[in-house]
Amino acid sequence: MRSFIIKRLLLLIPIFFGVSVLCFLILYFIPGVPAKIIAGEGATKEDIENIRVVFGLDKPLYVQYLRFLRGIFTGELRSIKSGESILKEIAPRYVGTIQLAFSSIIISSTLGILLGVLAAVYKNSWIDNLAMAFALIGASTPVFWLGLLLILVFAVYLKVLPSGGREGFKSIILPALTLGLPSSAIVARLTRASMLDALSQDYIRTALAYGIPKRKVIFKYALKNALIPVVTVIGLQFGFLLSGAVLTESVFGWPGVGRYIVDAVFSRDYVVIEVGILITAMTFVLVNTSVDLLYAVLDPRLRKG
Repeated sequence: MRSFIIKRLLLLIPIFFGVSVLCFLILYFIPGVPAKIIAGEGATKEDIENIRVVFGLDKPLYVQYLRFLRGIFTGELRSIKSGESILKEIAPRYVGTIQLAFSSIIISSTLGILLGVLAAVYKNSWIDNLAMAFALIGASTPVFWLGLLLILVFAVYLKVLPSGGREGFKSIILPALTLGLPSSAIVARLTRASMLDALSQDYIRTALAYGIPKRKVIFKYALKNALIPVVTVIGLQFGFLLSGAVLTESVFGWPGVGRYIVDAVFSRDYVVIEVGILITAMTFVLVNTSVDLLYAVLDPRLRKG
């Protein structure tokens, strides 16, 4: 297990440099001259040349990339719009996005696995049909529409939860539900399919024949094996939650990285966009690395492989 963990952690190094190169080149993928884009319309040649010097755009590309990397680790990179350190600005927003994403993943995992297990155990019953109907509706519901609906019900009519902002525990409930419910639908469908396959195995029938309680067989033996593909999908869903957080943060006025990047797009603050995408991408990579490690715990064959 130790060597498996070391290999996965070492893989993070080339992944980080690969992602950082792609994020750095964002400015050069955009049509037009980078310095002119930053200067905006109506800028003179002198203004454009000054921007090239200030941002180091007159240097060779590899030098600019090394400065970009150094700026990330030292916090020297500054926002074009505000002039403040990007890491200083993004740190509290990153905490907000992580809180929202992990709250959503807890909701989607708990609800999805519970519904999937119930649907598999009570196959072709009204419980199964109801759970799969919820999964179909949840997977088809747009995030922004669900967010507005939850605000209308719980904030406007019932007045039991705040409609936006980030103040206290109550303020995260609606955004987390908005992100978590559609994701739980996918987890529920996969859990049901995986549980049905596990319950049809010979070792399950043998355990039941030996008189082991059905509840113990389901949750101790069948569910553990059924969770192997589910855990992988939950890790992939984290990427959906990070991308969906952009809309959710806008709907609920939640101060997060997604909203910060969107504001940077409108203000043409490309340095913020580069750093924001890099941090978001590496967060997704770290979460999936953690999922790989959990996957190895559930399936010892991976450690040996």
